[in-house]
Amino acid sequence: MVLTREALTVRRSNLQDAAQLMELDALIWNEHNAPAPVFWKSKEEYLLASPPGSQFIALKDNKLCGYIGFRPPTSLISNNHVYEIHIAVHPAYQRQGIGKSLMDSMIEHAKREGIRKLRLRVLSSNLAALAFYKQYGFVEEGRLSSEFYIAGTYVDDILMRYML
Repeated sequence: MVLTREALTVRRSNLQDAAQLMELDALIWNEHNAPAPVFWKSKEEYLLASPPGSQFIALKDNKLCGYIGFRPPTSLISNNHVYEIHIAVHPAYQRQGIGKSLMDSMIEHAKREGIRKLRLRVLSSNLAALAFYKQYGFVEEGRLSSEFYIAGTYVDDILMRYML
């Protein structure tokens, strides 16, 4: 599936996207939105964790500006109706509807695949992400209190869900 809106293209990731996705991870994930920065030691390590096709990527004027990754949370057949997701949008492209376009693509794909539930984790200190998820219809279904100690502060790990 390829979705194009006003110079924004959303499509499945491929092998050629790996280097740009690794760069985006290094830029995006920090103490404000993750328990630890994300740096991949090699392309091979990255591809084991995020194989081609396991993400929808957003391109604006042929520049990678965000992605949404998805995978089953476990290998159990009894859990294969759930996708665990994570989303990142380049700071230069935030608040331009890219996150919404990525989430719309994810939901459309999940419905076609028979997925019934999307789940994610977000730090309680990441207020912008919490607002985005709540506005989109995600609800809190669990909280791990003081799960992380980041930059001198204890932070909750919030578990959220979206039922399809």
